[in-house]
Amino acid sequence: MQLNPEQVQADQALLQLGRRLRADGYRFTCVTPATHARNNAREGSERARTLRDVFGWSRPFAPGLISADELQQLQAAQVLTGEGDLLRSTVRWSSLDDLLLVHSAFPTDASDAVFFGPDSYRFAQVIHDHLQRTPKPVQHAVDIGCGTGVGALLIARAAQHAQVSAVDINPLALRYTAINAALAGVGNLSVEPSDLLDGISGTFDLIVANPPYMLDASERVYRHGGGALGAQLSLRIVEQACERLSPAGTLLLYTGVAIVEGRDALLEAIRLRLAGPQWSWVYREVDPDVFGEQLLEPGYERVERIAAVALTVTRNG
Repeated sequence: MQLNPEQVQADQALLQLGRRLRADGYRFTCVTPATHARNNAREGSERARTLRDVFGWSRPFAPGLISADELQQLQAAQVLTGEGDLLRSTVRWSSLDDLLLVHSAFPTDASDAVFFGPDSYRFAQVIHDHLQRTPKPVQHAVDIGCGTGVGALLIARAAQHAQVSAVDINPLALRYTAINAALAGVGNLSVEPSDLLDGISGTFDLIVANPPYMLDASERVYRHGGGALGAQLSLRIVEQACERLSPAGTLLLYTGVAIVEGRDALLEAIRLRLAGPQWSWVYREVDPDVFGEQLLEPGYERVERIAAVALTVTRNG
């Protein structure tokens, strides 16, 4: 991925800010948008009082709250906006175990917003569980729609001799993934622009994906899954990934599905696609009820619940 000199300088400043925050012991667990909004609506939360308020809760802050060096790094990184006599960071920093990850500030209204949140933590657990129990060494892996790069980072750190690719159609996601990889000290991860797997060649021992699965009126890349109820992108990933798995290679798909009158249409489609002896697969609900506020949105009038699910597919042979 080619960046212009101004972008290189901005990303270097953001990396330096991340290193400073990590050295200072900064930590933040990212929550759902609904929980985030409720926290910020509480009395006394109108403006930031701590670094977690600035870089976690995305609250406006007085310039004197942070050090002159941090303020300069925010300015150099081009992630600072004005709000009256206050300032606001357009990025958040969230932690996952010992990883610190930069992503878009709340609210994520921009079309190129880079997502990190509760789904990311569940996705990470699916990957961790697989890497703990799989006997097959990973030589070549890819994280489809990488976002912050959390999936690629976990694989690259667990399989340090593997070649790991992080791909996304969002240039900002690729920039943030590169920053997060540098901050984690990971050297076996490359970022590449690609629509799913169209832009890269070869087969893979491990393919992971945490695609968007909502119907989003604004069709934001990080959130809109397409199709009747947001499952289109997940099905596209299953189709493409199964064609690119090496023998005994595995696809880990963490996604969500809208349940209508007890029916899981994604599972029904997967049963048809993965019929036959070529595949071994397991499909399970990770959480039966996520993002309940989405049921108030247009298109969800008949949806009972949205379930978080994990699909593991292995090519036999």
